[in-house]
Amino acid sequence: MPTNVPRSTTRTGRRTLSSAAVLLAALATTLVPVTPAAAADTGVTVDFATAGGAPTYHASGTIYGMTPNGSLPQDHFFKDIKWHFMRAGGAQLNSGGYATSLADYRTRWNSTLAQYQRTAALGGTFVLLPHDLWGADGTTSQGWPGDNGDWTQFDDFVTQLIGDVKANNMTVQWDLWNEPDGSGFWKPSQAQYLQMWSRFYAKVRAAFPNQLIVGPSIAGQPNSSNSWWTTYLNYVKANDVAPDIYSWHDEPGDPVTDVGRANSTLAAAGLTNTRAYQINEYATSSMQSPGGGAWFIGRLERAGADGLRGNWASGTNLHDYEAALLTKNSAGQYLPLGEWFMYRYYGSQTGNIVNLVPGTGTDGLATKDNTARNAKILLGSSGNTGTVTVNLTGLGSTSVVESGKVRAVVQRVPYNNGAAVAGPETISDTTLTVGNNAASVSIPWSSAKDGWTVTLLPPSETTVSTVAVSQNSGQCLDDTGLSKANNTQYQQWNCEGGYQQMLDLKPVSGRTNTYTVVDELSGKCLDVSGASTADGAAVIQYTCNGATNQQFTLNPVTALGNGKDYQLVAVHSGKCVDVSNVSTTAGALVHQWTCDAASALGTKKNQIWRLLGKS
Repeated sequence: MPTNVPRSTTRTGRRTLSSAAVLLAALATTLVPVTPAAAADTGVTVDFATAGGAPTYHASGTIYGMTPNGSLPQDHFFKDIKWHFMRAGGAQLNSGGYATSLADYRTRWNSTLAQYQRTAALGGTFVLLPHDLWGADGTTSQGWPGDNGDWTQFDDFVTQLIGDVKANNMTVQWDLWNEPDGSGFWKPSQAQYLQMWSRFYAKVRAAFPNQLIVGPSIAGQPNSSNSWWTTYLNYVKANDVAPDIYSWHDEPGDPVTDVGRANSTLAAAGLTNTRAYQINEYATSSMQSPGGGAWFIGRLERAGADGLRGNWASGTNLHDYEAALLTKNSAGQYLPLGEWFMYRYYGSQTGNIVNLVPGTGTDGLATKDNTARNAKILLGSSGNTGTVTVNLTGLGSTSVVESGKVRAVVQRVPYNNGAAVAGPETISDTTLTVGNNAASVSIPWSSAKDGWTVTLLPPSETTVSTVAVSQNSGQCLDDTGLSKANNTQYQQWNCEGGYQQMLDLKPVSGRTNTYTVVDELSGKCLDVSGASTADGAAVIQYTCNGATNQQFTLNPVTALGNGKDYQLVAVHSGKCVDVSNVSTTAGALVHQWTCDAASALGTKKNQIWRLLGKS
């Protein structure tokens, strides 16, 4: 299908799809460079000797994904993934915006303002969507700016909007209109759109000379054969109304290919691009999985383009779930999907980006941080499966090699059929021999929807990072209230994926299979309060001091047979970390209790903890 044929969708957050959009979704595999359905073994090469700058997390943005009042989801779901872009304008909160009535506009504006304020509080950039505030969100019926040559209502709308932005001291990016090359958001001619663009552009420039204008945010992709795009470029050049940031959508699409085509078509029109392109909706719903999300992260970073994750929800769901990175349990509490963990790993990549040569249908992002003494590789798939060999070269330029060896922790982030997951699963944790500054690991990539990570550490760094999941409740050992204070008693809580549930197991010298357990959020140790030996003594966090009430032996529950289930036995008391009252309720407190023989046999499960970071 030619790229200049616009998709006729009811979009901005992908409300109900039209038949044309369904067809295009079905054709996604022909438009995104993917591999055949059959498995194809491939390899990627990571050259650590070829390094660039620090990661800037190009891909960490969303279109909508916050509740209408901006209060939820909780902060850590955004902070942990280095989220920093929000694109919103009150879509679908009622039957229209300014073009319907000032009251309808106010409903949408109030939500936009609340979401802007939350974005600013989180340190993010807010991309304002005037078309949704006008009411053109693909689900409503209203007139269009300039119909019958009458611009009065539109000019009044722009005056109202600019006044509201000024009154609230907002700094935003102005995405002047969404998908004007389709019919869901702009039904009139392109000529009428270009008139609207010029009028709007002039008023925003005059009111906010230092705020950035984004456009044209087309549904198609930039291409010399896309006549809508080339007409737009020629117009903005001739009329001196070029945006500060050029934008389009990759649903489907490939950021690397499209940035190359954008560069060529801008040059042909006599235009220059001085800022990062903005692919402000990316990934079809079928590509929103750990594997697909990681592939887009790799492609956006490779292209140097800013990306905002597409949102295929409707109505109030559009304003929630962090654009389908989260789900909720029956109690309405947020839980992360597998893809969220890929973004969390992405957010943990620090230091310098290094060269990653992609494989067949496989791409990602690799970094080395010689100060932190780690190297991290995130890998995604655009459809390929099979054995993926990760070739590690230039290891001598890293700080992870010791005595010719390097530790490699390989983790799978499961798709889990689109349901919540507790965290990444460690598949192997091995020490590799380095020869000629090189080594390799293999990944058994059986499902393209799964994502994978490879973390390299010095062999002397024997810490195991994990979550501990109660096998009685399916909930995680949790730092209550995200506290950093001594004496906070641990609880079990829904596995939210935050660092308040991440535990670093640090081996205790001279004791077999015994660890101190460090909370990654607070930096404090799991501790039995007062070094008590009594049943019911609280399991708390406390400043690490090396005492035996901060040492726990992992007693494998072999009856369960998966090698990841353990009792956590306090060294000083010989008692087990236990969920009080055999509770399955979120918020139940954790204490120590006499280890039950049934627990060792795998039947008393409130003393059994599954450690996903253990291989």
